[in-house]
Formats: sequence, structure tokens, C-alpha cells
Amino acid sequence: MVCGSYSEAERGELPRLAADASLGCGNPVALATLSPGEVVLDLGSGGGIDVLLSARRVAPGGKAYGLDMTDEMLELARRNQAEAGVENVEFLKGEIEAVPLPDDHVDVVISNCVINLSTEKPRVISEAFRVLKPGGRFAISDVVFLGEKDKLPPGVARSVELWSGCISGALEAKEYEALLSQAGFDDVAVEVTHTYPPEQVAGLAGEDVEALRAVPVASAFIRARKPE
Repeated sequence: MVCGSYSEAERGELPRLAADASLGCGNPVALATLSPGEVVLDLGSGGGIDVLLSARRVAPGGKAYGLDMTDEMLELARRNQAEAGVENVEFLKGEIEAVPLPDDHVDVVISNCVINLSTEKPRVISEAFRVLKPGGRFAISDVVFLGEKDKLPPGVARSVELWSGCISGALEAKEYEALLSQAGFDDVAVEVTHTYPPEQVAGLAGEDVEALRAVPVASAFIRARKPE
């Protein structure tokens, strides 16, 4: 299973339930290099780990929003917020394809292995562009294919999805770059942080392993900036 990469110090800032609820593929808070006074939006905030970490880094004067579509996760996130004693946080119910915030409202959009699960990724990226202030930053962790995923045999692709739900719907790195550029972002970059050995994927052997080796799966930091 792909999982987040948080330091012991970061986990120590959080209630245990928040840390245990993380199912991401990276650490977008570290990627975003947040500063006091900034406004942050986490797309698909789940149990709230990235929102709570962000809120501490943008204080004083800043705010962190978490957006999730499920009542269960929002309830958990708000319990974690109360236990952590973090006040500059607001959890919103909604879909990442239709963010319930006004235009030009946030300085940074983060997300942790959620955008690839959407069936309408261009809308998600367009919404991120809309709510960012001019000069705002898009800084997410996600899973990508390093090659042409259509070349994978169907059985291999299915095994990869069963191995980790985070990979379901993952884009090729070049597809991510193209979607961000088409939405209007500048300074687009995909930085691979970890490549997953095909031998780790349950159910794969022999030729299937070699097929996945030719189109590796990787965690990546994906960055972009809204023009001034």
C-alpha cells in the first residue's frame, strides 16, 4: 500500500487518529513551503492531517481549509481538530470538481493522492486554478505512471489498482503536465520521489513484472503556479 511520508516530529504534532487516517502518497505540506499569513486549501482532506499541519505553519494570520465529500471523514477531521486545539481551520463539505470557495481566494492548493481518483481531472485542476490568487501555488503529492500506461496489459493494470487504491485512475506524468498547462498554470514540474518496484505488486510475476517495469508507477511532487 502506498502511504504518506511524514516525519516523527510531524506525527507528534497530531492526534493519533489523524496520523493513522493518512492514506496519501507523500507530504504536500513539506512540498508547499508554507509561510505565516497564507491561506491553504487541501483537496480531499480526509482525516485532516495535512490541514492541521498546514494550519500550524500559516499561523499567525493564515488559515487552512479542508474539503471532503463524506460526512464520516469531515466528522473525524473536526474531532481531530478539536483534540489538536487548532483554531485557524475550516472543514468544508463538497466535491473537488466544484470547490465551494470564491475566485482568487487561496495562496496554496495542496492534495495528497486524491486528484487521481477523480473521473473529471480537468475540472479539478480548473477549480484549483480558479480559487488560487494570482501568483498562487499548486503543490500536491500524487501517483503517476512513468510511461505510456495504455501499453500495460489489462490484467497488470488491474493488479496495480487492487494493490493500491491510490493508483486507480493515475495519470502519466506527461498527462499531468499537459492538464496543468492547459488550465493556465506556469512553472509546471513533476518531481518523482519514489518508484515502486513491480515485484511489490501482489499477483504479478514473470512477464507481468517486466511489463510494469517498462511503465513504472511512482509517487511524485507536482508543482505549478498561477500567473500573476
